[in-house]
Amino acid sequence: MTVKRDSREPTPEAQLRSYIDRLEPKIQKLTRSVRAALRKRFPTANELVYDYKTFVVISYSPTDKGIDGIVTIKADATGVFLYFSQGPQLPDPKRMLRGSGKQVRFIQVEAAGELAQPDVAALIAATLEQARIPFPAEGKGSLIIKSPAAKKRPRRKPTK
Repeated sequence: MTVKRDSREPTPEAQLRSYIDRLEPKIQKLTRSVRAALRKRFPTANELVYDYKTFVVISYSPTDKGIDGIVTIKADATGVFLYFSQGPQLPDPKRMLRGSGKQVRFIQVEAAGELAQPDVAALIAATLEQARIPFPAEGKGSLIIKSPAAKKRPRRKPTK
């Protein structure tokens, strides 16, 4: 059974476009080109999009859950960054990865062509190898708009 979309509602692609359009023109262009490169690299991945007002996140996942994503684009006023899940466990002989999180590490991307450079391609391949859930062998992934606001946890009650 397919769910019909209200024709007045923007398509997921239009929503993503509006999120990216809020960024500076240079960042918009870079975000779109990095997205196109990752879409080509992971055609069966779902693109999970999160809008956080000041930045946009696009995660590439074999499921509809962000936690299963292996690479993620973060675009904000300071630039475009590529995050790698399992970052602390990735082989990084050139010490390219930044950050100190328990689960992810990132690189700043200046041009989409960097994704094809051997060192970056090796990081992408290594994170794909370490994925908990493999990507489907065939098919086409979906663009899924996620709402981070809907996931906020209720505030804790004050302790006495």
